[in-house]
Amino acid sequence: MHDGRSDLVLSDGKAIGVSHPCFIIAEIGQNHQGDINIAKQLIKEAKMCGADCVKFQKSDLPSKFTQSALNRVYDSPHAWGETYGEHKAYLEFSREQYLELQEFSKNIGILFTASGMDTVSVDFLATINVPFIKIGSGDADNFSLLEHAAMKQIPLIISTGMQNYDVVKKIYRCVKSVHCKFVLLHCISSYPPPVEDVNLRVLELYRRDFPDIHIGYSGHELGITISTAAVALGAKVLERHLTLDKTWKGNDHQSSLDPIEFRRLVGDVRLLEKALGSPVKQVQLSEQPCIDKLSKSIVASKRIRKGEVITRDKITVKVSEPKGIRAGEIETVIGRKSAQDVDEDEPIFLITKDDTN
Repeated sequence: MHDGRSDLVLSDGKAIGVSHPCFIIAEIGQNHQGDINIAKQLIKEAKMCGADCVKFQKSDLPSKFTQSALNRVYDSPHAWGETYGEHKAYLEFSREQYLELQEFSKNIGILFTASGMDTVSVDFLATINVPFIKIGSGDADNFSLLEHAAMKQIPLIISTGMQNYDVVKKIYRCVKSVHCKFVLLHCISSYPPPVEDVNLRVLELYRRDFPDIHIGYSGHELGITISTAAVALGAKVLERHLTLDKTWKGNDHQSSLDPIEFRRLVGDVRLLEKALGSPVKQVQLSEQPCIDKLSKSIVASKRIRKGEVITRDKITVKVSEPKGIRAGEIETVIGRKSAQDVDEDEPIFLITKDDTN
């Protein structure tokens, strides 16, 4: 069923749209621990799990942070350096490493992109021809960045965590003023969020109020049930974090999915999409054995002679052998004349076409 939204064409034959399967993003983020070999392993796992795309996070630290923010002492158990700047620098891949990971992804057949966390990073991602640029929740109300990214004329996928609905509508208007090649993702920016905070019905709100773009869901919850439900509610993009080990150092690992869970998520989503099927209600071919066995027919409750008018007291409904006129057609039988003799407890097969005959 087409609801009026145009397909958002990415690359390599991939597109986001109502006639396409849900586009599933494996968010690697910085779960690679600063190690390019772990990053490649995560890319391979994402491909084997059935994800459509892997996504990293790209920052130019001086553009994203003030110097005082970078200089502050970072004594978190998740720290990779003594200061926050050292920590972030440890997890940041270089341009050459990004190109290497992009080529690695291309060779195994999965799309590669990243979140652009600042204008320098957005510019970089645009130069390497990513299929889309992700704008994370932390920049969803950074309208100068949104406009800068939109001006690249590259599709955008924008998470809307940490924002109220007035801001979300402003995000929509900001990007829409440049182009319609974007997706809004419902998101709750806690890791993991309390279940009662997820509010998946926001997807219905987005679908109603933004009828010319596609919507999706970026989840940080535990497990896969909620994410699968998001697809049932119309999410055409689904993003979940992927990790090799939930016990590793790093803020995102605990609310990430391991490869077994991610593979199950993709499988459940694809199964759900088959089950959602068509809005047309009709008898399915697979139901025929049950119809043959259990469907009921109109049966004579007393002997009815040929030409006799059939009244309600002369018929009943039973499973019969052989089958007669279906029970659901009883109103078309009452008041008509029988076109044959029918013994008691036998099904009625023929009635006159015109009850005036």
